[in-house]
Amino acid sequence: MPVISAPQDFNQDDLYVDLEAVTGHRLFLKCEGFNFAGSIKLKAATAMVEAAESDGLLTPGSILVESSSGNLGVALSMIAASKGYRFVCVTDSRCNLATRLLLETLGSQVHIVTEPSPTGGLLGARIDHVRALCASDDRYVWLNQYTNPNNHSAHYRITAPAIARAFPDLDVLFIGAGTTGTLMGCARYFRTWHRPVRIVAIDPEGSATFGHTSGRRMIPGLGTSIRPPLLDTSYVDEVVHVNEAETIRTCHQLARHGFVFGGSTGTVVKGATQWLAQREQQVTAVAIAPDLGERYLDTVYQTSWVQDLYGEDVLQPQPATAASPTG
Repeated sequence: MPVISAPQDFNQDDLYVDLEAVTGHRLFLKCEGFNFAGSIKLKAATAMVEAAESDGLLTPGSILVESSSGNLGVALSMIAASKGYRFVCVTDSRCNLATRLLLETLGSQVHIVTEPSPTGGLLGARIDHVRALCASDDRYVWLNQYTNPNNHSAHYRITAPAIARAFPDLDVLFIGAGTTGTLMGCARYFRTWHRPVRIVAIDPEGSATFGHTSGRRMIPGLGTSIRPPLLDTSYVDEVVHVNEAETIRTCHQLARHGFVFGGSTGTVVKGATQWLAQREQQVTAVAIAPDLGERYLDTVYQTSWVQDLYGEDVLQPQPATAASPTG
């Protein structure tokens, strides 16, 4: 029985769901939402904070500030509360209400950006706001998840080895692309593993991460309006783009089987099943689920929100469609 004194000291890293009964494909889903921050972002947040403390950048009296669509903000809020730091989370209007309330419950300030940058969208506007705060007061410390090497090194050290231990015969790994910290950490690890592992990145339509034109994206977590500085496409074998309506349908399909996951997980599972549907041979496949679904009850799982954005028939059964892999 674990006994902890700080919330970041606990993380369930070895739980998988066999999705064959749900998706019709042999796919194992690594569940990363069982910690006090509720998402995989706890790993990156912990690594970045500890490195900043070790380097003397983060000291008593510092004010942590970070741009986040939600999950990293919650993880940093929790760590800041545990360690006694002030924290300012700069997010945008797509951030779920439940996430904003949780940030405030943990004692953080939430700055919501509503107007996109002319060139960088809402993400660019958030980063501009963070830079302005840092310029206004030298107590602000920006960990910068978009360029911080500890973002991907946490997954190189922790996430990927855990998958390797659980699935020594792994053939393909599906990873959603946000900052690409998880993607790059795991891809780097498996590049030198004892057997070849195909790395398939899952990206929402409307994301500019892999060179597509930036478009409307309403579900936070995956995708960017600016190419992530951490991304090195030489480590990515394929990319599958998923329409947000398909993300919604997949989340509801999982929920009908008792598994309530977040929007990012719906995207990853849909992309993985599309990819697997095009292959005849049996493979050992793992997908990473970044979080659970409770914070999405007023969006992804709210019928009126879904129908207003994606149409009245979005939750109706759809004919099977082919995948759209690129790269």
